[in-house]
Amino acid sequence: MRRIVIAAVARNRVIGRANGEMPWRVPEDFKHFKRTTMGSPLVMGRKTFESLGGPLPGRPHYVASRREGYAIPHEAATVVGSLEEGLRLAEESGAERAFISGGGSIYRRALERDLADEMILSWMKFDAEGEITFPEFDERAWRTERRDDRDEFEIVYYTKRRASD
Repeated sequence: MRRIVIAAVARNRVIGRANGEMPWRVPEDFKHFKRTTMGSPLVMGRKTFESLGGPLPGRPHYVASRREGYAIPHEAATVVGSLEEGLRLAEESGAERAFISGGGSIYRRALERDLADEMILSWMKFDAEGEITFPEFDERAWRTERRDDRDEFEIVYYTKRRASD
C-alpha cells in the first residue's frame, strides 16, 4: 500500500489555525483534494477530523486520538490509537493507497518516522496567519516527480528516495 502525505501549505508553511479553522479558502484545492483522495482511506488526527464537521463522503476515515474514550458515531470513521495503527488498518482493508491528511503533529510523525512513500503538497502562493505549520523536511530525501501550476497554488508530487536512487 502506498502511504501518501497530502496537504495544502502556505508559503510560510502555515496549514491551519489553533482553533481548527483553515486560514484560507481555495475551492480549486478542495476539488483537487476530493478528486485525489476519493475512494481511499484518510488517516488523520482528532482535531483535523473535528474541523471537518464529520466524515468526508466516499472515504473511510481512521482518526488517531490519545483521548481516552473518544468515539465517533459514524460508520465511515474508526478511532485508532496512533497514526501507525490507522495505516495498518488501512492496509489490512486492502486499500492500494492511504492518505495521511493532517494535522501538524500527524504530518511531523509521518515524516520523522519515515511512514510516507509519497507526498502531494499544494504550495499556496501566499502567506497565511495561523499557528499550525507543516514540518520542515529534508528535500534531498524526496524526488520531485511533477508540478502542476494553478492560479493560487502549485501542486508538487514527491516520491521518497530510496538508497538505490
